[in-house]
Amino acid sequence: MLPVAALIDDKVLCMHGGLSKDMTGFEQVKEIQRPAKIPETGILCDLLWSDPSPLSSSELFNLKKNEWGDNDRGVSYIFSETVVKRMVEKFDIDLIVRGHQVMEDGYQFFAERKLITIFSAPCYCGDFDNNAAMLSFDSDLKCDILSLKPEK
Repeated sequence: MLPVAALIDDKVLCMHGGLSKDMTGFEQVKEIQRPAKIPETGILCDLLWSDPSPLSSSELFNLKKNEWGDNDRGVSYIFSETVVKRMVEKFDIDLIVRGHQVMEDGYQFFAERKLITIFSAPCYCGDFDNNAAMLSFDSDLKCDILSLKPEK
């Protein structure tokens, strides 16, 4: 079984999808019984399937009021920059790392570099022309991003 989420040195939170409005502490992640069927709602679902908001400026204005919105994927939520900044402050972490979305360069920052999406599958499913990326940390938690352009 792969971990649902990981906390690196108490400063970097990693997961496949994103944040959950039901998450009040890291102990909730540790309490998730494994193996598990993925529920349609709740923390496990959100850690796997929620996304930062890809919305336009006007839609973001409305989302900032609500902070959470419906996800076009039909499961979990989208969340605003405000949610990311609040979670980073609440949990006293420096960065949130996630995957789950194709990124043209293989990675993309969100919420003033408090969240990064890393996508490691180049030319995803043959339908995209995206790079792959990898993220590594040294012992001082300094990040290094490697973006790999696929050969054509």
